Amino acid sequence: MKILLVHNDYGKYSGEESVVDQMAVMWAEHGHQVVQLRMSTADSWDSLGGKMHGFLAGLYSPKGVREMHRILKEERPDVVNVHNLYPFISPAALFECKKAGVPVVMTVHNFRLICPTGLFMRDGKPCELCLERGNEWDCVRYNCEHSLLKSVGYAARNAVARYSGAYRKCVDRFACITDFQRQKLIQAGFDATKIVVIPNAVVATSDYDPAVGTYVAYSGRLSREKGVDLIVEVARRHPEITFRFAGALRDPDIVENLPTNVTLVGYLHGEELNAFYKGAAFFVMASRWYEGFPVSILEAAQFGKPTIGPNHGGFTEIIGEGDAAIGRLFAPGDVDALEQQIVSLWNNPCEITRLGEKAHDKLLREYSTEVIYQEWNDLIKSILL
Repeated sequence: MKILLVHNDYGKYSGEESVVDQMAVMWAEHGHQVVQLRMSTADSWDSLGGKMHGFLAGLYSPKGVREMHRILKEERPDVVNVHNLYPFISPAALFECKKAGVPVVMTVHNFRLICPTGLFMRDGKPCELCLERGNEWDCVRYNCEHSLLKSVGYAARNAVARYSGAYRKCVDRFACITDFQRQKLIQAGFDATKIVVIPNAVVATSDYDPAVGTYVAYSGRLSREKGVDLIVEVARRHPEITFRFAGALRDPDIVENLPTNVTLVGYLHGEELNAFYKGAAFFVMASRWYEGFPVSILEAAQFGKPTIGPNHGGFTEIIGEGDAAIGRLFAPGDVDALEQQIVSLWNNPCEITRLGEKAHDKLLREYSTEVIYQEWNDLIKSILL
């Protein structure tokens, strides 16, 4: 089977790029042929000309349409797996797939189909106004991108895609990464029979070291929407607990005057990131927004580490509650609730071990690469029948 992966890379390497790259490897390792249509947003917003190009391309990209037509004609794929189309490929390219009679599966990484920013977030909190009102113009009204040009551009491109019906007419299946996403698409009027849930995945092994580590770990952007300032505040209240943060710094003000029990280790990958997880007692996320499917929860589970996360969005179903939980949940944005969960888990090594075992078991059962490959393979086969 030949699969065409389509993705417009972001300005900086992101979780979506990582997933696309992992999927390419996954398909190839199982004997399938993979071809890719990739464009990049890197440096496109550095000049006024670049900004205008991105603005117009998001509405309709002649180059994106031409490239889709070319690669479909030359490679003749059996199926197209679309990830991100903005700005330089654009939803208009989907009509080329329709004309060529090639089925399209879209991996839904975020909420961009129904929210111009893709985040469902405004002023640091979840916002679903565009979903509730059935249009995109509150993105402009509230200047959600903190740049009027970008806010107008994002709203306009979503409106064009909605009016043209590019997604609804040309996509055969939407593969959401959480059921939370699936329910939001259904609420927005997408055909429920076309929407499936296939989570993100990581390579998982059956063995791990169950030893409880010596610090509370966070990995991801050091930014306000990620709730890093909440974790820092808990650290400030509890100098007896050691915290380590891995990731690129986005909002410098939140790490000013750090307490001495907090260490920033920078952006890590590969074996350095693995060692970071191995040395942790547990992992914590405090995101103010829903997020999509944080792969870092799975990366922590690889090493038997439970996760404390906010009780909203996909976090609720990934971390879970009751006997099936692989960590703890807290009220989103509530630093006191976060503090309670961190302190109680830190002081209970046996519970850390028990939850860590649950996390690793769930990873093997539901999120390992082999399990997710079978789900993808079954989906593609059902479309091609």
